[in-house]
Amino acid sequence: MQRIIVGISGASGVIYGVRLLQVLKEIEDIETHLVLTHGARITMNLEGTLPPEEVEQLADQVHAPENLAAPLSSGSFKTEGMIVAPCSMKSLSMIALSLNDNLLVRAADVVLKERRKLVLIPRETPLHLGHLRAMTAITEMGGIILPPVPSFYHGPRTIADIIDQTVGKALDQFGIPHNLFNRWGGG
Repeated sequence: MQRIIVGISGASGVIYGVRLLQVLKEIEDIETHLVLTHGARITMNLEGTLPPEEVEQLADQVHAPENLAAPLSSGSFKTEGMIVAPCSMKSLSMIALSLNDNLLVRAADVVLKERRKLVLIPRETPLHLGHLRAMTAITEMGGIILPPVPSFYHGPRTIADIIDQTVGKALDQFGIPHNLFNRWGGG
């Protein structure tokens, strides 16, 4: 059984985290651990995705963001790593500085210190130098910055197709097989 931590922060684009959980729920040998921030709950209501209670039902385990005593706070709790989708600039900056005042940030910090996969899907544009420096710091620590930048070679027809392509790219980082988009086959 592979454990994957899914963090959903309060940035716009909570549908990325929701869709990630939907896809992972269909894979038998993956156990998901969700950290849903208070900001994410607000954004879910504003963006009209599933209600937070229904999103929590997609995860195998749900951890309160203020519970710094949760298993995710320790490197001895084995996981494959973590995906934060979407990742607000606040959360990204806190991760870059190891400001562990909530479980999402602490879990990401543990993933980095244990040299496991950390994939952040930042949702902000345009970016200023502070954002870029925080992303650079995370990359230097071994994290992966995966902006939700759509490609068009796979012929997306709907917003769902664009979301699936980003979710698929995140799953690729963990070697998790999927059929969420058509891969480039050359021109």
